[in-house]
Amino acid sequence: MDEILKTASDGETAYAQRMKRIMDAVELRQPDRVPVAFFNMFWLARYGGISYREAMYDYDRLSEIARRAFLELQPDMYAHPHLLTAVGPVMEKMGYRQLQWPGHGAAENVSYQYIDREYMKADEYDEYLLDPTGFYLHTYLPRVGDAFQGLEKLPMFPGLYYMRLVIASRQFASPGVQRALAALKETGDEAMRLVDHANRFAADMAELGFPLSNGATAPAPFDFFADYFRGSKGIMLDMYRRKDKLLAAIERAAIFITRQTIATCKASTSNIVFIPLHWAFDGFMSLEQFKLFFWPSMRKLMLDLIDAGLIPMPLWEGDCTSRLETIADIPRGKAIYWIERADLIRAKAVLGDVVCLRGNVPASMLTTGTPQEIDAFSRRLIEKVGKGGGLILDCGIGIPDESKPENVKAMFEAARKYQP
Repeated sequence: MDEILKTASDGETAYAQRMKRIMDAVELRQPDRVPVAFFNMFWLARYGGISYREAMYDYDRLSEIARRAFLELQPDMYAHPHLLTAVGPVMEKMGYRQLQWPGHGAAENVSYQYIDREYMKADEYDEYLLDPTGFYLHTYLPRVGDAFQGLEKLPMFPGLYYMRLVIASRQFASPGVQRALAALKETGDEAMRLVDHANRFAADMAELGFPLSNGATAPAPFDFFADYFRGSKGIMLDMYRRKDKLLAAIERAAIFITRQTIATCKASTSNIVFIPLHWAFDGFMSLEQFKLFFWPSMRKLMLDLIDAGLIPMPLWEGDCTSRLETIADIPRGKAIYWIERADLIRAKAVLGDVVCLRGNVPASMLTTGTPQEIDAFSRRLIEKVGKGGGLILDCGIGIPDESKPENVKAMFEAARKYQP
């Protein structure tokens, strides 16, 4: 590292210093100071004085605002703003149905609204388990996006062979499939434009010395079904009425989630995998249920990512205090646990010898508090949780959309002001 710092440009030097700071924290060594992370959905719109809708649809404007914010705040790691926010044109081309977004079902300055529905019916577990890809093409995708409608006319490919495969190709000429392919071509073109902008922005930030905070995002296998297939009511019923089918589907899905995540992250400059957890909190399921439905597949996902040389970073949303002892069962210094509401000092006592912690300035304080309150809370975390390494300072859920800019600045300045 010393040789790199002697020969590198200013941007390269800053990048190397930040990467070392992050990895020291992850691997439970004391860094030169506690690193501080940037994650947001629509706060950059507030910071830049534009509407949420503009942030979603104007790639260049979002790049300009994010660049200005990063130069002011100087984060040690950041989540890619384009891939979190500037997805409006792609979702519109797709006719995406699982979200309402600013100016499309929601007001221009209202954040994403998830549409909680049963996108897979209770009696369709067997179809998913038999052929997940076929279920996606014929059933699931046409339900979640207009552009996919028509794919249900495709043949059942695993049943085709020899001349049957040749003759069955006629299905690609059917009007529904042709319409779907044309719509998906338009969607794909727009997605490519988005990713091109995102990659250029990431390259620019790297030159300025700012590393990405994650190279891929993955769901917990339980959340995969709870959020995107069965919905909140459906998954609660399945835990009691279809336990074995649910567990079998979780195990099946985990294979695809793991493989896709590893491939995506390996193509990135970051080896961290962000895993937002939506149903692991104390208020939804008991500890016994957590140990049955959630933790086994989640732990295996993390271990598989670690074996692939990646760093899992689950965000434990809600209060997960009762889970702390259970989730300590992972290899030392190989992951980041982002904690939203659990007391981080208590979490440090249980997990501090095992895993780096991230968080957890309260969202309410960033939106309604004062810079002095932010400074005091951040200092407490740095001095008590940052001792010995293993802390990345952040809000419990990233920067809330409504956060006061002066409060956000106070959190970032605290990381540079105080030592453990």
